[in-house]
Amino acid sequence: MHEGGNGGAADTPSEAPASGVEQPGFLALERELTVLLRRARASQGEMSREVHPDLEPSAYGLLVRLDECGEQRATELAAYIGVGKATMSRQLHALEELGLVTREPDPADGRAWLVALTPEGRDRVSRVREARRVRYARSLADWDAGEVTELARLLHQLNRGTDR
Repeated sequence: MHEGGNGGAADTPSEAPASGVEQPGFLALERELTVLLRRARASQGEMSREVHPDLEPSAYGLLVRLDECGEQRATELAAYIGVGKATMSRQLHALEELGLVTREPDPADGRAWLVALTPEGRDRVSRVREARRVRYARSLADWDAGEVTELARLLHQLNRGTDR
């Protein structure tokens, strides 16, 4: 066992394991997530253009949320996406202009707005999401179905952990 000669905690062998960030697993995780996130950003841009050529890539996730959850208050969408009211209002206005969403006053609270996909928006988002799943199936064709399920489970666990 090596002990540091200058008495600094950085020289102690327990420093790296205590923080854990220098462990090979975390280094590999950081590297692979960086690649995955870079590819996801590029893919999100492609998918947004498939929904509509003028759709901002950042708005694609908002459309997916509406597709999965149905109509929601604008404030709920802003909180879920992690943007402020002004940004959400701007994005929703752009989506309305493209004919992808509608906004109507919330009958339970006239100050709030309910946002929903239009039939055209739902159709476009559904087609793009289906095409994306087909690409995933092709990319992972040599994987066992259980491995795909396990990857989805682990990614869900990672996403839950980062929400904290």
